Amino acid sequence: MAVVLCGLATYAETNPRPFTIPAIREWKGGVGQLALTADSRILYADSRLRAAAEMLAQDLQTLAGLRLSVASGSKATGSDILFSYRPQKKLGDEGYTIDIAKCVRVEAGERGALHAVQTILQLAGNEKAAIKNGNLAFPKGKILDSPDYPLRGLMMDCGRKYIPLDYLRRLVRTMAYYKMNCLQVHLNDNGFPAYFHENWDETYAAFRLESEQFPGLTAEDGSYTKAEFRQFILDAAALGVEIIPEIDTPAHSLAFVHYRPSLGSKEFGMDHLDLANPEVIPFLDSLYAEYLQGPEPVFAGPRVHIGTDEYSNSRQETVEQFRALTDHLIHTVESYGKQAALWGALTHAKGETPVKVKDVLMFDWYNGFAEPDSMHTLGYQLVSIPDGMTYIVPAAGYYYDYLNIPYLYKSWTPAVIGNKHFQERDPQIEGGMFAVWNDIVGNGIAIPDIHHRVMPALQVIAEKTWAADTVRSCDEWQRLATTIGEAPGINDLGRYPKGIVLEAAAVAAGSTRDIPYVGWPYRISFDIDAATPLANGKEAEARGTALFRNEAAEFYLADPVTGRLGFVREGYLFTFRHALQPGAHEHIAIEGDHRETRLYVNGRLTETLAPDVRLYPKNKPFKQIRTLQFPLQRTDATLRSRVTNLRVESVE
Repeated sequence: MAVVLCGLATYAETNPRPFTIPAIREWKGGVGQLALTADSRILYADSRLRAAAEMLAQDLQTLAGLRLSVASGSKATGSDILFSYRPQKKLGDEGYTIDIAKCVRVEAGERGALHAVQTILQLAGNEKAAIKNGNLAFPKGKILDSPDYPLRGLMMDCGRKYIPLDYLRRLVRTMAYYKMNCLQVHLNDNGFPAYFHENWDETYAAFRLESEQFPGLTAEDGSYTKAEFRQFILDAAALGVEIIPEIDTPAHSLAFVHYRPSLGSKEFGMDHLDLANPEVIPFLDSLYAEYLQGPEPVFAGPRVHIGTDEYSNSRQETVEQFRALTDHLIHTVESYGKQAALWGALTHAKGETPVKVKDVLMFDWYNGFAEPDSMHTLGYQLVSIPDGMTYIVPAAGYYYDYLNIPYLYKSWTPAVIGNKHFQERDPQIEGGMFAVWNDIVGNGIAIPDIHHRVMPALQVIAEKTWAADTVRSCDEWQRLATTIGEAPGINDLGRYPKGIVLEAAAVAAGSTRDIPYVGWPYRISFDIDAATPLANGKEAEARGTALFRNEAAEFYLADPVTGRLGFVREGYLFTFRHALQPGAHEHIAIEGDHRETRLYVNGRLTETLAPDVRLYPKNKPFKQIRTLQFPLQRTDATLRSRVTNLRVESVE
């Protein structure tokens, strides 16, 4: 592919390597800048590159307000952008080159073109301060770029916590922005019985896909229809991101046992399928058939993950049954023309029953379950996802709450699996990922909490899976990483420049604001003259009156249960002890960060909603997170109190 941008500005000094995530592999700085103007066009010389051209046009408009026309053509004039189809074998199908001089040429195939688009967008984002007179400036220079590893991604546990598809779609777009190309969606799982009175019947479990074959199997508290999940896979593929759906069996299978209790193992726990039960394989075969058969299967991507982690190995007979089921599921997936992926477990489940190796992708997560050297010798393609380095379990007290970014930047690449170091770019190392496991059901973690943990992890894993060799110090990289946000038009973090985000002299009943929410850390303050009770004896503010709300959260002047100040998000209601006094004047301020939410009344800290430690059977500690990404979009029409002097500040 070739992108052509023409410009005339010149400077005396050679341009330094621009900062992008992941880093550009090779950069040869030119002199001066190239300016895109409103007269620039985006041309594609081959129809296979039309999608990339249109993506660039749309995102440049979102990012910089620069609206460029898109057309078929091969003759660039002025500061046009020209896409030409020229894949280069030495760079692979994801590689590309960009030459920004009098014209800018990018040479690549279809997948490389998508990555070139993201590089151009990151250059545009970094150069937003250079937008003058409606022009967008780019540094001149030559780029040669390609990844060291073909698989770069993350795994999201959607089984223990429902993750809405609209968030996953935005996450995919942000992943593409960072050249990440794989999202594994963990579709079923269950909580731990220690948090549910040691009762398997009470223990939370969920399967997130619509099922017509097994009515009643689908989780009632959040699920995906078959049609929308298939479309999600197709739309992600158009952005260069593969969705790998995972159905995890024969452990982590309580959702299936809740649906059909006869499938559960009384010996190893009801979250284990009973491998001696002849019903198990026909059940799983029918389940896979529902999502893989037909000309338009739900699982529309090239790979399917079959799970197979953490089953008991206490008896050799059980091990052999586990190996036989694993092999059966591999062949089942392959019978539908898909590649099978699985969790590494074959050291833990060492036995004689053969398990297929050729063309099988193993996610090596813990060396005690799958010793990397042994799996490599057997011939498996390996994905490095070591639990002690790349596992996030929010607010659990084990693994990582936030990944250790400096350690990963300095010491990890996909060639590192636990304590085993392979040669870089070993052809059997497919790539690397990190994982988000929502183990602790009911711990208050919401989508903004998850995303706040995902973003720094996504940045460093994107960096180290694209190129093992770094080009900047860790301190410099971390400082600059804060300047690159999410994809154009996406602000799930709710970040704004430090200072005042929004001010309003008054907040009227039924009013709306353009800003839907503000993320951490923030300070919200306002004056309030509380309403007085109505003559008919009704409360001054009806319970459930939200001063601010959006689709995800509500901040109450009178919460629905106690009538006090409080907030709700994703089904969790958190209440302050403070209630408005009828007719009283108060100055209220709320401060929030990624750990807690604080209430100030008349300048005094009144209460801090920090992680709330709870105890369950056997004194197992349980922290509930009480954070709030503050909603701002709408005010209830039922508001009766007078609210003035609203001030919203980003204090980062």
